[in-house]
Amino acid sequence: MSACKTLIRTSLLCFEFRARIPNSSIRHFSYSLALHPGLRFKTHKLSSISRHYNGVEVAISMENLVDMVPQNVTPEVLQDSCKDAIEVLLSKDKDDIARLMKFERRPGNDNGFKNCHKPSRWFPYLDDVKAGDMCLNSAEVLEALDPYIMESRKDRFLNVVNNRSYSVCLVVEGLSDFGNVSAAFRSADALGLQSVHVVSRDGSKRYKDNRHVSMGAEKWLDIELWNSTKECFEILKSRGYRIATTHLGMDAVSLYDVDWSCPTAIVVGNEHRGISNEALELSDLHCSIPMRGMVDSFNVSVAAGLLMHHAVYDRTSRMGCHGDLTLKERQILLAEFYLRHNTNSISIANEYAKRKAARSLAEL
Repeated sequence: MSACKTLIRTSLLCFEFRARIPNSSIRHFSYSLALHPGLRFKTHKLSSISRHYNGVEVAISMENLVDMVPQNVTPEVLQDSCKDAIEVLLSKDKDDIARLMKFERRPGNDNGFKNCHKPSRWFPYLDDVKAGDMCLNSAEVLEALDPYIMESRKDRFLNVVNNRSYSVCLVVEGLSDFGNVSAAFRSADALGLQSVHVVSRDGSKRYKDNRHVSMGAEKWLDIELWNSTKECFEILKSRGYRIATTHLGMDAVSLYDVDWSCPTAIVVGNEHRGISNEALELSDLHCSIPMRGMVDSFNVSVAAGLLMHHAVYDRTSRMGCHGDLTLKERQILLAEFYLRHNTNSISIANEYAKRKAARSLAEL
């Protein structure tokens, strides 16, 4: 029986590759963004490749996918797909997660919010990032990386940053279904929340995300891991957050009656046990989602999505918009996104820092 072959037809835009065609010389197509100079596609028929004005269609046999692997890829180049992959990081010690966030961060208990009526509020980043033996600020990072990012991507980053906020964050406590956590992360990113927190009730069972569900949203979020609910809540309160747990008790208020313009951490609990008693005791308020049907609960990821969506809606109706970062904070977060964008971004920033140091020495 012959082996089953699967063909993938895709449109490949704006990168450089080489296609080997039998009985013909190597044909080379060059586009503006180079994924890797060693990337190669093999085809068995000339008709498998057709060139368009803005892209190339390629039919690839799965048995030839091994030939697509770049020949000189180093572990550093594969940083995003292995060491920095979120599913690996979240299965290890919580300090490892810091490697996903490039800029230096403020101390975790630094009180950024004085009260919910003052404009000062929590923002985690300092305007400082390590680049080799030197440090760069956000303006320098943007200058270094700007030529290497497509205009459409830069526009997307800018639009996202303008609508980001740390004033509402999500806390998932003791969830055991990885798909639910990933779905909640995806909703947080889509709605403009930048900060999410994972509390593990069992330190030996770290959360691992489901990338098929999260759609890569975790790459753009600030994720913090906590070993206990008490530790998480104490730090969040020190940052000025009000803790709102989802609960169906008699003292719960409707999410429609909550003022979401005040910095708030939304807490959702385990799929089966719900919010822990410890979380209920330590929280500032209990809120619920009114339901009109026969069932008395939502799926936890759906509940998280509904709560975050209403919080953003309420903030927009009260304040005119959800995004509330200052111009300087938006610049820092934009530079942070530039650094997360590609595995080569850090290397480019390092080279920029070296040139900067060389210029400084030449001026002496």
